[in-house]
Amino acid sequence: MSHMPIDPAFSDRIALAQHIANAYAALSHVEAVVLAGSQTTGIADSGSDLDLYIYTHTALSLADRRMVARAFADRLELDNQFWEPGDEWIDRTTGICFDVMFRHLAWIEDQLDRVLVRHAGSVGYSTCFWHNTRTALALFDRNGWFAALQQRASQPYPPELRQAIIAKNHPILRRNLSSYRHQLERAIAHNDLVSINHRISALLASYFDILFALNRVLHPGEKRLVSFAVTACAHVPPGMAEQIHALIQAGAVGDSMVIEAVDTLIEALDQLLLAEGLL
Repeated sequence: MSHMPIDPAFSDRIALAQHIANAYAALSHVEAVVLAGSQTTGIADSGSDLDLYIYTHTALSLADRRMVARAFADRLELDNQFWEPGDEWIDRTTGICFDVMFRHLAWIEDQLDRVLVRHAGSVGYSTCFWHNTRTALALFDRNGWFAALQQRASQPYPPELRQAIIAKNHPILRRNLSSYRHQLERAIAHNDLVSINHRISALLASYFDILFALNRVLHPGEKRLVSFAVTACAHVPPGMAEQIHALIQAGAVGDSMVIEAVDTLIEALDQLLLAEGLL
């Protein structure tokens, strides 16, 4: 039986990630270490970071985290709290940047409960943590906890969640008084370019959340969403890429073409929703 060739660069990165995972695995509080992000979803390139997720029952001490990082890096940032708690450092041998995030077991279990049990959508990015869990590569799994979590994450897309995500995100595209379209009208009237671009980004976050839910596709995060949607989704509005490009270009100028671009983009999405009986 023939097999697809494995990219040697990818194999080298996996081996490096495994080496570092073993260092975290030596800490008794660590339940699992997984690799996720672009490396496990097929979109990584030579400049991509390695994203490691360290799952624990009890938070690791900063001293333990520093000990592991200093074994591999001279340039490091510890205890970043901007998004998820994490450390970032550059491997001294390869120059590869590691983004190491620390998660409590109960927290990620609740994130899966939110979508798989409670069927609760969010404003944009509703299924990102589900996608992150489902596509991760386990490098260490002390008692099989992550294997069980990943097995749970392999279940089909709940129809109730699909409806909930659309119900959460669609009204704020342009229907409600607080919708992004109405906010953009006010920002254009004030010639507020910062607000215009901020609201376009928020609108697109909800737009893609709806599109992925419509297709029962898990949200992959912030990167390369247009190409991912075209590849992964069976139903995509005709001209979507061009419509998004036109909206972003109009936003850079900040004129009334923004509203026309918004309406064109949403009308095409609405046609798909109507065809699926979801609007």
